[in-house]
Amino acid sequence: MGNKQTTFTDEQFEAYQENPFRDRIVETFSEDGQGNLSFNDFVDMFSALCETSPRELKTIYAFKIYDFNGDNFICKEDLEKTLNKLTKGELTPEEVTLVCNKAIEEADLDGDNKLSFADFENMISKAPDFLSTFHIRI
Repeated sequence: MGNKQTTFTDEQFEAYQENPFRDRIVETFSEDGQGNLSFNDFVDMFSALCETSPRELKTIYAFKIYDFNGDNFICKEDLEKTLNKLTKGELTPEEVTLVCNKAIEEADLDGDNKLSFADFENMISKAPDFLSTFHIRI
């Protein structure tokens, strides 16, 4: 085993071509946070995102993926980025704000106007399709 860094090309990640979070996923799993995956990072990514990974592991990585600014909370700005990626910018800024405010209102258990991991975990526990949709097929 060596510490050789390998950079994977877009062609090697064809499974991500339709995923609006593909770059964010790779950044999250790369040790350097810049998307440069080592072989171990690559294996960790596919292990966490395979269909049979436990809910707890998927929840941890989903939280990290959606926490764009890395402050260990999902704030309104993180939600705005998430929503804009999911809708490909088709919502007006007012619609984005409305959806983000509603999401925080419903999921924020401690009233601090942002989602902690505990808030996020609680929200995900109520999403029956999370396990079936948060994965990569290879």
